[in-house]
Amino acid sequence: MTSTIHRSPTVERSSPPPVRPIEQPPARRSRQSARQRWMRVHGRAPLFLVPVLLLAGVVQAWNMAGSPQRIDDEGTYVAQAWAIVHLGELAHYTYWYDHPPLGWIQLAGYAQLTGAFERWDTAVMAGREAVLVATVISVGLLWLLGRRIGLSRTAASGAALLFALSPLALQFHRTVYLDNVATPWLLGALVLATSRRHQLAGFVSAAVMFGIAVLTKETYLLALPLLAFVMYRSAWPATRRYTLAVATTMLALVGFGYILFATVKGELVPGPNRVSLFEGVAFQLSSRASSGSLADPESQLSRTLGMWWQLDPVFIAAGAAAAIAGLFITKLRPYAVLVLALVAFMFRPGSYLPVPYIIMLLPFAALLIAGVVGKAASALRRGSGAHRVAGGAVVAAAVITTLVAVPLWANQLRGFLFSDLDEPTVQAQAWLEAHVPEEDRMIVDDALWVDLVRSGFERDNVIWYYKMDTDADVMDASPNGWRDSDYIVTTDSMRTSAEQFPQVNGALTNSAVVASFGVGSQQVDVRRIHPEGIAVHTEQEDQLAARRASLGAELVQNPTLRLDDDARAQLVSGQVDTRIVAALSRRAALDDSLSVSFPPVAGEDGTVRRQVLITESDGGALAPGTAAAADHQAWFENLGGAFAVQSAVQTDTGVLSTFSVDAPTDVLPAQ
Repeated sequence: MTSTIHRSPTVERSSPPPVRPIEQPPARRSRQSARQRWMRVHGRAPLFLVPVLLLAGVVQAWNMAGSPQRIDDEGTYVAQAWAIVHLGELAHYTYWYDHPPLGWIQLAGYAQLTGAFERWDTAVMAGREAVLVATVISVGLLWLLGRRIGLSRTAASGAALLFALSPLALQFHRTVYLDNVATPWLLGALVLATSRRHQLAGFVSAAVMFGIAVLTKETYLLALPLLAFVMYRSAWPATRRYTLAVATTMLALVGFGYILFATVKGELVPGPNRVSLFEGVAFQLSSRASSGSLADPESQLSRTLGMWWQLDPVFIAAGAAAAIAGLFITKLRPYAVLVLALVAFMFRPGSYLPVPYIIMLLPFAALLIAGVVGKAASALRRGSGAHRVAGGAVVAAAVITTLVAVPLWANQLRGFLFSDLDEPTVQAQAWLEAHVPEEDRMIVDDALWVDLVRSGFERDNVIWYYKMDTDADVMDASPNGWRDSDYIVTTDSMRTSAEQFPQVNGALTNSAVVASFGVGSQQVDVRRIHPEGIAVHTEQEDQLAARRASLGAELVQNPTLRLDDDARAQLVSGQVDTRIVAALSRRAALDDSLSVSFPPVAGEDGTVRRQVLITESDGGALAPGTAAAADHQAWFENLGGAFAVQSAVQTDTGVLSTFSVDAPTDVLPAQ
């Protein structure tokens, strides 16, 4: 017999439940936790980032009007921005799709919002203010990108400071290059591409920002593989295909907008008497003259690389070493590949290397230097064995590099902060405004274009030298080529590229310097163009000098004139303008004695003096405000015809009369 024992259920004994503390509602607790987590991760960020931004802004802004000297490229971008604001046109000449216009559209927008063109006497400085803002934004975004990829706050701050303070970076960040406007868009796209939350919105925004970067400066398209890789690695696997597809579509739509713009204007494909997008792209990709070979020390490639190296050899060497080391650090590898690929791209055979190409490399090189040193410091503190030794070696190399960099940087930064390299350009512009008639035509560096037009010169009479040989409208307005212009204002940019432009070269070789400012690569010359040819002009000038000397020798015999040795020598050697000689002959008949000298005009070499200073008349000093000074001033101002003065003013030393730079030839007596 089988029996089954049924057990009665037993009640498990347990201790009484603990008394739970009063808790906040779940939603509120979650918000507090998120806030606490954010404060724990980011709460101290301002302590690192704000000083970096302030230092970057101050160094960027300090003396930015003095160094570096204005150059043609930044003058062009600012002139195009000025044309948008003041002329309602996309460029000050025919826009021909050499670059997408979004870069100078942004400059124009900044100037319009802030009144920058009205606040600065020099238009280029309004553009420099805009790129200052762009650079400070880039510094902040680079710091944030460093944190996003895992750098410590100290390392991220180091990267931002390298990017802001390297003399190489400062030289280019202070210059109005489209690359500086594109950089914050690229860095912003990379920051958004590392987002782990709200990825669809983040990736779409990143694609739009990258598209803006490319439409600001087309070379930034080279960073597309980096952005695509960062997006792919950051995307959640479950939604990767969808988010990447949407981001790609948005990027394509942004790029298509430029094509649509050209299509609507009927300028997509080449045609008779019109520019086209295809021609502009073809020029940039294949038609530009090669920068030459590194083996040729006179090639543009060698000169460009030499300029970069001279500005900051330490940053360049450290950046190259960090790029190689970064290949072995997972979080830095994508950026190391980008830097090395961009460097390799520079040396492709037969290629053209733009001078500002280095700008796109700067933030990533700084990121790699700081990242590699930060990784090495971490290995030195917490590593073991070979890792600790390697970390120590890198940290030691970083210390030595810093010791080498400090004196080099100090010397370079001193120049940026205290030298006035733009003074020759300012002086040349002032000379033109004071001495050249507004109806005369000038061939100029584009850095001067806006300022001369704003000062009163006719827009069509101020010709950007690049357009003399490339713009059909300019060539139609100058049927005789360079002979239709009166002056050419030369800068280093124009002098080094003149042989590429036959009309510009013709104007240079058939002109003579009438005023010169600065020395070396900062020198700016104002040259008078002689349509009859320089050989004929030289012969005529020799004859005129002989006749001036003959008249001057007669004038020194006049007992009324009191002349020092310099003034006497200038008269008998033919250095004094004939109009002055004739005017003094007439004035001497009205006075018993005149104390006379012939000071040069600032910037002119004094070969021909066209100013006369009368300090005493009839034994009395011509103090300003006296009746005698007013009489002499009025007498010179009343001279007419060929003897008319440009100005007559009372100074602390006497009455100074200045005759025009264009001396008529019919005031000399016939021979």
